[in-house]
Amino acid sequence: MATRIRILPENLTNKIAAGEVVERPASVAKELVENALDAGSKEVVVEIESGGRRLIKVTDSGCGMSREDALLALERHATSKIASDEDLFALSTLGFRGEALPSVASVSRLTISTRTSDSLEGTEIYVEGGRIKEVRECGMAAGTVIAVRNLFFNTPARLKFMKSAETEGGHVGELLTRLAISRPDVRFTYKNDGKTVFRALDADLKERVATLLGRSIASFLYPLSYEEAGGVRVTGLVAAPECSRSAASHLYTYINGRFIKDKVVQHAILQAYRNFLERGRYPVVAVFIDIAPGEVDVNVHPTKHEVRFREQGKVHDVIQYAVESVLKQTPWLKQVPFEATSRSAQTTVAVNAAPFILQRQTESSPVAAAPAEVEPAVNTAAAPAHDGDFATPPVQPAAPSVSEAKVAEIRELLVGYQPKPQPPLRPQYHFEPPVKKEEGLAGSARKSSLDEAPLAPDPAAEGAGYFSSLAVIGQFNASYILCQRGTDLVLIDQHAAHERVAFEKLKAEFAGKEVDSQGLLFAETLELSFRESAVLRENLEELRRLGFSFEEFGGNTWLLNGVPQILSGTDYMRTIRDILEELSSLSRSRTFTDIQEDLLARIACHSVVRGRRTLTAQEISALFRQMDETDFSSNCPHGRPVMQTLTLSEVEKMFKRV
Repeated sequence: MATRIRILPENLTNKIAAGEVVERPASVAKELVENALDAGSKEVVVEIESGGRRLIKVTDSGCGMSREDALLALERHATSKIASDEDLFALSTLGFRGEALPSVASVSRLTISTRTSDSLEGTEIYVEGGRIKEVRECGMAAGTVIAVRNLFFNTPARLKFMKSAETEGGHVGELLTRLAISRPDVRFTYKNDGKTVFRALDADLKERVATLLGRSIASFLYPLSYEEAGGVRVTGLVAAPECSRSAASHLYTYINGRFIKDKVVQHAILQAYRNFLERGRYPVVAVFIDIAPGEVDVNVHPTKHEVRFREQGKVHDVIQYAVESVLKQTPWLKQVPFEATSRSAQTTVAVNAAPFILQRQTESSPVAAAPAEVEPAVNTAAAPAHDGDFATPPVQPAAPSVSEAKVAEIRELLVGYQPKPQPPLRPQYHFEPPVKKEEGLAGSARKSSLDEAPLAPDPAAEGAGYFSSLAVIGQFNASYILCQRGTDLVLIDQHAAHERVAFEKLKAEFAGKEVDSQGLLFAETLELSFRESAVLRENLEELRRLGFSFEEFGGNTWLLNGVPQILSGTDYMRTIRDILEELSSLSRSRTFTDIQEDLLARIACHSVVRGRRTLTAQEISALFRQMDETDFSSNCPHGRPVMQTLTLSEVEKMFKRV
């Protein structure tokens, strides 16, 4: 009877292993660059073509391999990094499985060129589909060059899962960003289709992060250094809360130099930021955790992105405390002692004010002296050179004395003087409807407090719409509009209402052709990460329809020439980064059409006023008129209710009247 269990052929097992290790071109680059770093390379050059489908080439200046070692490296589970069980719990290298090269070679046409420093000539090996085709000698510098061509040429089904060249190139750039941040002492160069995307010279960590993530981030970064007595050390950089993102894409966390996406580590960092970031925002950090190799198991997943700690709770608490120790000092705020500032300001006024007043009073007077009584009561001789962070003003020369009558005249002028009060500045409301002179709206109706009498509904709008028929009572907490309709009390969330109006306006514009755009007087520079830049390049036309105008400036730097008109005057840079995060999640099963309303809702949310805001009667009236003309006006685009109603009986029940 024939057996039903069979041993798989080697080429098939290699393809199965490749399915675990080689997910996309970035996975190949990861394995090859990690091997280069393990080999002691101080310079790594990565070149790709057609998003990595045509070519992935990694050149390093490491120790290289002999002819025998190069041939052995193409065998499964062949490695120089571990030799026994104990080595698995004392790993100090990035790769150790010995599956990378044979797995990659099984689904590509691979060439290895390598030479050790003590050898006169190198070795070149050509492998096609996992089979060695040619081995020959070659001349080259010490180090290793691995070229992977025609990835997945013999597994066409895998090609169907690859995205565009721009997207795959962005993933390679993001992968190199992670590795380059972990090793600022190594020079990295990344070329895409012959064009140098970035070149990172060896430098300190902050300079490396600025090179890779953008100079605009550098000013928000603050050093982190903490060491627990138990042997856990946490170092790196953490960013101020205003440099946040809408996804965890800028959480760069490392265990013993290895990039990880571990839930325990990320939760500890987010807990440290919990008092600074609003819900749904994520910080920008580069955090390195150094721990004894025996206390962490990195052999959990083929990609080695997940780890397991022996003492999970302890590591979590150490990371959280380390990050909190920096954040609680709020280093992004200018630390100027209030008392010192007040004293300095008082001294400046006391020294300078009296001589100035006297000068104005004595310009036409023959008397040119100031009395001793008017001199500032400051012991200038004993004053310190500095008070806090401010230098003490220069001492005014003592003025000669004047008559008692003149002194009395000056004092009368000073006592009777009071500055004219200035009205507070009011920021303009974002939507600007034409304001008509309404009958029945007296001067008191224009007051923002609306506390003298309920604002009656617009007579011309009565019967035209629900919101315009409401009698406005006032505002609560500068966030909610209180209205009365019959015997009902109606509370309206002004932010949610305005958001719905903006969203429906954007939808109508987008359905027509494109969202109205507002050109910027001066183009603004936008520095992106490699993944963000690839996403932007791939979705340029869709972003143009949303009202954004971009121009490629070079590398990962773009010029922003226009924004949706509704976003003018807002923090549109944050909106752009949030949209790019949303677009990066697109796949073959989720297209731009699927998320276009989400993007429009995000733009609408960022365009309207947030938090507390006092509105005038005209602004409330204009908002209500627009709400009457808006579809789905009972809820904001995110589903939150715009209004709540309390009936008279419900109010009376609260006060035990019924």
